[in-house]
Amino acid sequence: MRILYSHRIQSRDGQGVHLDALVAALRAEGHEVRVVGPAAYDRAELGAESRLVALIRRLLPRFAAELLELGYSLPAFLKLDRAARDFAPDALYERYNLFFLAGALVARRRGLPFLVEVNAPLAEERARFGGLALTGLARWSERFVWRRADRVLPVTAVLGGHVAAAGVPTERIVVIPNGIDLADFPEALAARQSGPEAAELVLGFVGFVREWHGLDAVVRGIAAWDGPPRLKLRVVGEGPARPGLERLAAELGITGRVEFTGLARREAIPGLVAGFDIALQPAVVPYASPLKVFEYMAAGRAIIAPDQPNIREVLEHGRTAILFDVKQSDGLWQAIRRLAADPALRARLGQAARAEVLARDLTWAGNARRVAALAAAARR
Repeated sequence: MRILYSHRIQSRDGQGVHLDALVAALRAEGHEVRVVGPAAYDRAELGAESRLVALIRRLLPRFAAELLELGYSLPAFLKLDRAARDFAPDALYERYNLFFLAGALVARRRGLPFLVEVNAPLAEERARFGGLALTGLARWSERFVWRRADRVLPVTAVLGGHVAAAGVPTERIVVIPNGIDLADFPEALAARQSGPEAAELVLGFVGFVREWHGLDAVVRGIAAWDGPPRLKLRVVGEGPARPGLERLAAELGITGRVEFTGLARREAIPGLVAGFDIALQPAVVPYASPLKVFEYMAAGRAIIAPDQPNIREVLEHGRTAILFDVKQSDGLWQAIRRLAADPALRARLGQAARAEVLARDLTWAGNARRVAALAAAARR
C-alpha cells in the first residue's frame, strides 16, 4: 500500500517520536510511505522548538499568529497536493494539528481515504493552557477535519469521547494508543531487577518536566525517607520544573540523591529506563496516552501512575501497576513506600506489564498493521 503521511510538526519531541516510529513500522510492514511536512522538521534538533514559530508567537498578537497558522494550510495544501499527484497514494494519513486543513482538502480533491490521528483536543487544550484568541475558528477547524475523515484515530477512548462530541459518528472512531518497538527493549534488558538486599533503589521519570507532574513531592519524600533501602530520583529529560527541583534538593540536603540526565537520545532511553527500580508517571492530562508508560512496560519496570480512566485503558491496578488516588495528597508517595518495601511485588508488576505489551500487541508494528487495515477497508 502507498500511504501519504501529512503533518505540521516542527520540533523533535514526543510528537516526532510517534511520527518517526509509525512511519518506520509501516515501511517495515512493506508499505511505501511518503512524508510531507515542514522542512524545518528534518533539520530540528532533539527537544528544540522551532525558532520561527517561537518568534511569531512572541512578536504578533495572538489572533494574528492564529490566522497565520490557518493561512499555512494554503502552501501546505499545494505541497501535499503535488505529492498526492506524483505519488498516487492509496490513502492519506494525517497527524492532526489545530488550524491545519491541508489533508482534509487534498483528500477530498483527490478522492483519497482520509485517516486522522488525534493526540489531544487541541482547541480545548490551547484555550485552557496556552491561550487561544480565535476560539470559534479553532473549534470550527477542528470539527472540519475530524468530520471529513473516513477514520479518526484517537490515542485513548477518553479522547474518542471528545471526537464523538464534535459530531463524528462512533463507527468512524477507532482508538489506537501509543506503542513501543520491542526490539529496543530486549527481554534480557527487561529482566533486570534489583534484589531484596539492594542498598539503593532508583525512582525514575522520563519526559518533559513540568511543575504539575508533582516531582517536588517525590523529592520531599526522599528527604524524609527513613529506609533502608536508600532512595534516589533519576529524571531523564528537561523542562521548566528542573531548576526548582534542583533548588529544593539542595535546600533539603539531598543533592546527591536527585539526578537529572538531561535530554537523552532515543537509542539511550531503553538502557536508562532499565536502570529504574520504580518508574513514575506522577500526573497526566485526562485524555493522553503517555509514551513513557509504554517504555516502562516494555522495560519490565514496576510502574506507579494516577488512577484515572485513560491510564486504566492500559494499566490495571495491582496487576500491571500501582495506581494511586489523585485526590489523596500523599497518594503517590504511599505507592512509592509500598513498592520500595516489596521487591517481589516490583518484580511481579514489571513482568506483568511487559507481558501485557506482548498480549495486546501495544507496539508500533501492531499500530502499523491496524492503520494499514483501516486504510484498506476505507478504500472499498
